[in-house]
Amino acid sequence: MLSNNTVAIIKSTVPVLEVHGLAITKRFYEMLFASHPELLHIFNHANQKQGRQQTALANTVYAAALHIDRLPDILPVVKQIAHKHRSLGVKVEHYPIVGHHLLQAIKDVLGDAATDDILQAWGEAYGVIADVFISVEAEMYEEAKRQSGGWDGWRAFTVEKIVEESDVITSFYFVPQDGGALALYEAGQYISVKLDIPGEKYTHIRQYSLSDKSGNPYYRITIKRENTLQDRPAGIASVYLHEQIQQGDALWLSAPAGDFTLNTNDDQPLVLLSGGVGITPMLSMLHTALEQQPGREIAFIHAAQNGNVHAMKQEVEALQNRHQHLKVYYVYNQPNIRDREQQAFHKEGYVDLAWLQSVVASPDSRFYFCGPVPFMKTVYGMLNEWGVAADHISYEFFGPSGSLTAESEA
Repeated sequence: MLSNNTVAIIKSTVPVLEVHGLAITKRFYEMLFASHPELLHIFNHANQKQGRQQTALANTVYAAALHIDRLPDILPVVKQIAHKHRSLGVKVEHYPIVGHHLLQAIKDVLGDAATDDILQAWGEAYGVIADVFISVEAEMYEEAKRQSGGWDGWRAFTVEKIVEESDVITSFYFVPQDGGALALYEAGQYISVKLDIPGEKYTHIRQYSLSDKSGNPYYRITIKRENTLQDRPAGIASVYLHEQIQQGDALWLSAPAGDFTLNTNDDQPLVLLSGGVGITPMLSMLHTALEQQPGREIAFIHAAQNGNVHAMKQEVEALQNRHQHLKVYYVYNQPNIRDREQQAFHKEGYVDLAWLQSVVASPDSRFYFCGPVPFMKTVYGMLNEWGVAADHISYEFFGPSGSLTAESEA
């Protein structure tokens, strides 16, 4: 329990963190990896280079300071991060290392403004916050291990099948090498894949959504090959998986994790919106809802550039043919000649509110969405403009969490 004085000091640093939070987290990671390069086996290097991890940590530190007198308010954020930590293999012994370098980063960035009282208060606060994370993650590790078909850490799987879903997206089917049972999972969850890539000094761990329903004798993940763009290098992990991994190869997977999950106890109309490879958790939710809630009204809306990069189309349409309560809509922003000839899409351009209201009857529906950040910002803005209640909106970032508000870039 923090003293009133400690709480007051932490709260007094909120304005400072709002201004200098990102500088602090950048400095933190510099020192952390310089002193403990072995942690580069855990962290996503691409997110580091793009600044997404630093921004996410800065937002978390800011939220912790803001809510230091009512930490239960940030428990949902703690659980979201804890899912990722468990999936990556973050352990209790990592927390003192992080705490030491975080305090040092605060001191380095703030200079004389980081008084002994402030550093002591933040040291105490970090200890309390770390204990919350450690407790939550301990429960998650234990749950992953004790469930039927579950395991702790990493488990060897064999690539049973590889299916090309579009010009840039491929599905990988995994079965456990030990022949044992597979842990069940909730629709929307992900697994981590650990890759030792030839020529790379450090292990690369990536988290990919499970793209099928639970209960199958395999896990399926569906991955977009991230090619080089003007402002972004090619994705090391996705290129390696697409170019090098073959049927019969072995990879190490973590048990399913994640808090972006479908509520199957809710029978209100369901709207699943996806952009690009964001279709993956939506497809898991679609399969699950159709199986467990066969009478639920569902609108499945997918946005893609065109038919060449539209993944899983035949799979979705096969489901549509079998379920009268499922309505499917496609939005292409750059349809090709074949798309036009085959009338393969329902709207040209982008999803907008007027069109969304024409295919979704009520803002009282339950909305789940995932895709590129610009797509997600657009959808989030539309739903807010329509007056959709906050607890009717669920979404997932691929990678560190960001902001969908207009003022902040994720």
